[in-house]
Amino acid sequence: METKGFLTPAEITQSTIQTGMKKVALPIPKQILLGILAGAFIAFAAEGSNMAAFNLFAKPETYGLGKVLAGAIFGTGLMLVIIAGGELFTGNTLISAGVLEGKIKITDMLKNWFFVYIGNFIGSVFIAYLMVQSGLFSSSVGLLGGITIKIASYKVGLSFSSAFYLGIMCNWLVCLAVWMAYGAKDMTGKILAIFFPIWLFITSGFEHSVANMYYIPAGILAKANPSWAAASHLSPQALAGLNWSTFITNNLVPVTLGNIVGGCVFVAGIYWLVYKKSAVEKDSIPSLSPQELEMNAGK
Repeated sequence: METKGFLTPAEITQSTIQTGMKKVALPIPKQILLGILAGAFIAFAAEGSNMAAFNLFAKPETYGLGKVLAGAIFGTGLMLVIIAGGELFTGNTLISAGVLEGKIKITDMLKNWFFVYIGNFIGSVFIAYLMVQSGLFSSSVGLLGGITIKIASYKVGLSFSSAFYLGIMCNWLVCLAVWMAYGAKDMTGKILAIFFPIWLFITSGFEHSVANMYYIPAGILAKANPSWAAASHLSPQALAGLNWSTFITNNLVPVTLGNIVGGCVFVAGIYWLVYKKSAVEKDSIPSLSPQELEMNAGK
C-alpha cells in the first residue's frame, strides 16, 4: 500500500513514459501555444536573474556570487512550466524514454520537439523584445543593458565543442529536476525538486538552449542602443560578431544537440535501462493512478 509522498525511481520511469505519451498526443496548436508559454516563463527567469545579479556580474571578484544569486531566481521559470503548465523542449527530451519502451513513435517525438521548440523560440524572443521596449535595460545607467549584451557576446563566442559539452551538463541537471518533480506528489515537493538542480546548473554556467533564446536575442536587440552598447565595453568587432547568424551557428545548434544528449542519454536512457529494459523490473513497476498522471501531464 502506497503511503509515501513521492514516487520511487522505478515509478518515476513509468510516469515519465506515460506522461510522454500524453505530450505527443497533444494537438499541434496546443503544443505550440504551451511552447510559447514555456519560452516566456524561461525568459522571465532569465531577465529576472540578470536584473538581480548584473552588478555582481560586472566585477570579477563578485562574479561567482552573481551566478549563485541568479541561480536562486532562475528556477522559478521551470516551476512555472511544471506547475502552471507549459511545453519545454529541454524537458521533453525525456519523451525518449517512451521511444525506448516502444510506446511512442520516434516521428511523434520529433514532431513534438519541433513544434515545442518553435513555440519556445517565439515566447523567449517576445520577452526579449518587451524588455528592450520597456527601457529596463537602462537600469544602473545602462549597465543592465551592457551586461545583457556582454552575456550574449560571450555565448556566441563559445567554440562548438564547448557549447556542446556545456549543453550536455545543463540538460542532465534540468531533466533531473523535471524527473524529480514527476516523482513529487504535492506542489511543495515539486518546487523543491526543481529548485536545487536548476540553482546548480545556473551557478555552474552551463548552457540551456531555450534560455539562450532569450539571452542572445536580448543582447542582439539591445546592442542597437548606443548607450547600452557603450556600457558593455565590448570592441566594435565583438559587437559585430553578435548577430542572428552567430546565435544560431555558434550557440543554438551545438547547445541544442548537447541538451538532447544530456536529457536522452544521461537521464531517460540510463533510467530506462535500469528500470524498464529488464522484464522482471518491468513487471514489478505498478501503473500510476489517473490522479498521479494528471499531476505530470500537460507540462
